Amino acid sequence: MADLIKATEIAGGAVYGVRQMSYAVAGVSGKDYADALTAAAFKESVSIESAASAYSAVVRQRQRKVSDLGVVLADIAYAISTMNPKSNATDKKSEKCTQVFEAHELAYQYGINISYGDLEWSNGVGKATITYANATRSQNDVQYALDMEDNNLQQDMISLQSFIAKRDNAFSTAAQIIKKASKAADSTIGNIVG
Repeated sequence: MADLIKATEIAGGAVYGVRQMSYAVAGVSGKDYADALTAAAFKESVSIESAASAYSAVVRQRQRKVSDLGVVLADIAYAISTMNPKSNATDKKSEKCTQVFEAHELAYQYGINISYGDLEWSNGVGKATITYANATRSQNDVQYALDMEDNNLQQDMISLQSFIAKRDNAFSTAAQIIKKASKAADSTIGNIVG
């Protein structure tokens, strides 16, 4: 803030024993105290806005991850639904379907490995099977990652709301300073004109 506002005492300028100051705001001299406070308040609000923008980007990425992991869970559930419901074998397999391979590819982006088998390519689309044991293990892994990401998302959203409130408060402070400076100037001019 030191490079934004510099105060200089006005030589021989004192009112009722109080030294008078002139301010240089962002390198422009001859500014008054209200200009200095306004510049500081606006700089603070801009700084908070940039931090809020960064948090906003993080929140969007977390929302995307939560959405993607939800799709992975749905794909695994579909694969399980294609398995023989009468069999209790953990090595029973799903039908060969695109959902298994798509779940693997999407989960892999987030560091989760879904084991599949019998991969087949048809017209550029991968189809695969998954065993019941791998499907349930994958469901647990994805659900855990989803819960963790959802918790982090909630915390980041609270932080983002806090930044937005601070930014709004800084803009409000700057507006109030400008309004008070304007009223003081009007009052002074009114007193002089008398």
